[in-house]
Amino acid sequence: MNRRRFLTAAGTTLAATSLTGTAAHAAPRLAPPVPGERSAAELREWFAATYRSVMAMTSNFGLAADKIDVSATGTPTPSVQTSPTNIGCGLWSTAAAGGLGVIPAATMRERLARTVSAVERLERAHGWWFNWYDAHDGSVLTTWPESGDPVRPFLSTVDNAWLVTGLRIAAHASPELRPRVAALLADAHWSYYYTPYDPNDPVAGPGQLRGGFWPDKPGKGEPTGHHYGALNTEPRMASYLGIADGSLPGEHYWHLFRTLLPGMGQEQTPEGAYRTIDGVNVWEGHYTYRGRKLVPTWGGSMFEALMVPLFVPEPEWSSHSWGLNHRRYVRSQIEDGLVQEKYGYWGFSPASVPEGGYDVYGVDEIGMQEDGYFPRAVVTPHASFLALPQAPVEALANLRSLDQDFGAYDDRYGFRDSVNVETGRVSDFVLALDQGMIAAALAQQLHPGLLQGPFRTGGFQSKVRPLLEKERFSI
Repeated sequence: MNRRRFLTAAGTTLAATSLTGTAAHAAPRLAPPVPGERSAAELREWFAATYRSVMAMTSNFGLAADKIDVSATGTPTPSVQTSPTNIGCGLWSTAAAGGLGVIPAATMRERLARTVSAVERLERAHGWWFNWYDAHDGSVLTTWPESGDPVRPFLSTVDNAWLVTGLRIAAHASPELRPRVAALLADAHWSYYYTPYDPNDPVAGPGQLRGGFWPDKPGKGEPTGHHYGALNTEPRMASYLGIADGSLPGEHYWHLFRTLLPGMGQEQTPEGAYRTIDGVNVWEGHYTYRGRKLVPTWGGSMFEALMVPLFVPEPEWSSHSWGLNHRRYVRSQIEDGLVQEKYGYWGFSPASVPEGGYDVYGVDEIGMQEDGYFPRAVVTPHASFLALPQAPVEALANLRSLDQDFGAYDDRYGFRDSVNVETGRVSDFVLALDQGMIAAALAQQLHPGLLQGPFRTGGFQSKVRPLLEKERFSI
């Protein structure tokens, strides 16, 4: 789902090589880690510029705003609006900057404390943060700044997950913040979003998380009409967080869909088999794209699949399922751009429309949504950064080409958000969400595990890891 568009409306790869792992399609080795001092220096330079953009988006109040326009000279003005996701991106980008030595440790601690102080002042409901705030004073937005349209305050499951992620990283990077972060999260129970599984009516009671609630109705508020049912999408971060802290049962993981069930309307007719895991009858389904079996996302975009493993070590804990699927997913994105569509570039994920606005982009065949996301010749750099662990040489080459051929890299503020590779139009904007993903991906490449500390211990180690170790995708 286009989270940005949904929430606003709510308020108003190189060679065509298969990785099927069958005898007919032997799995080639992926490219080795990015080699050489030149590449490491280049990545550090990109990180520094990306972090400058995050700081340019950060208001005096301490919150990373949604975006900035970097097309003009001079210091850009942060947008009025911000979201929990944007705030989380700002927190982990600062933690990464400190951990990489881009800023002094004392500066990192001061900036993290300033943002935590701002978060402490934000209005909440049911323990959760609203979807849109004014980044400059922390007030809840009831009018959309760019249009004047009314905004109905909303509590978003996935956006709150990314803020909690950022807060946990901040507390890990700056231990003096731990009591304050613990106090902030004391009333944030993921059970608020959870609909328990009802074997007599699994449609009404699917054992999944709602997209969110409008809290202006009695009781819990008015829920969205949908649940986050697809496993291989970015809302699984909320699932992991809830299972780890005990506010969600472990069986919730098994009630998420690897594909939609046979007979449901979806992009492909899935193959696979049922398997009983922890007492749950799980449909271990898969799709096939260019001879390659994989577990799809909802829309076929890059950040659905690869934002979560920036923090949760899925490939390590689940190498023959999650790890294999991430590699095949990246290879599918690469082949779609270079072989299927013949753009000469690849990397499709929700991003700015170069001509203005925001839209979803992806590879239709590797998403479940029947009228799914399409590349439409718009490539976003953050998709290549997300692919660094799986295809570092190809990702680096793609990013260099986007810079050399279109001028997509800005020495001041990093890569622009998107490029239309047919028209050559480059977006005027950088977005906190996408820059936050780039910062986290670069941190993982330059200092593996730097941002993963909070997600390798405690409930993640004792509750989430065993689930991932049991996972057996049918690929």
